[in-house]
Amino acid sequence: MEIRPATLEDRERIRAVARETWHDTYDELDADTIDATIDEWYGDDALETALSKPGTAFLVAETDGDVVGFTHGVVTEAEGDILRLSVHPDHQGEGIGTALYERLREDLQDFNMERLRAIDLASNEGGQRFYETHGFEQTGEGKVEIGDEQRREVVYTLEL
Repeated sequence: MEIRPATLEDRERIRAVARETWHDTYDELDADTIDATIDEWYGDDALETALSKPGTAFLVAETDGDVVGFTHGVVTEAEGDILRLSVHPDHQGEGIGTALYERLREDLQDFNMERLRAIDLASNEGGQRFYETHGFEQTGEGKVEIGDEQRREVVYTLEL
C-alpha cells in the first residue's frame, strides 16, 4: 500500500470510493440521496478546491495501482479538521484507515495545530469506534443537511 497526495487525476477514483463507502455505511440514506451528496461533495469543483486550498492535506491510499481509500483534512489557526476519511468496503479492516489517519495527522501537524477534530454522521458506529480507538473523545454534536433533511453529526476531538 502506498499513501500519497491526491491529484486531479484521482477525482473519479475518489468519487468511486466515496460512493461505495457511503452506500455500505449509511443505510439510513436512500441511494439517490447518497449519489446526489457524492456528486455535490466530491464534484470536480469541490475536489479541485480541496486539492489546492492552503492549509489542506488530501491523501489517497493505493493498493496495486487502485485507490482504495482517501482522507482530507484542513487546519485553521490551531485546530485541524478531518473532513473526510473513507476506505472502500472491500478493504476495510486492513489498516488502511489507520495509515491514512496517521499520515494526515503528520501532514497537518506541520501547520502547528493544537487539537484535531473529526465530524461524522452519528449513525456511523464504525467511525465512532475508529476515532475512539485513536484517542478522540466525543465533544459535541451538530446538524448537516443531506437530501433535504437535517442529520445529526457527532464531533470528536483529540487534544495534541
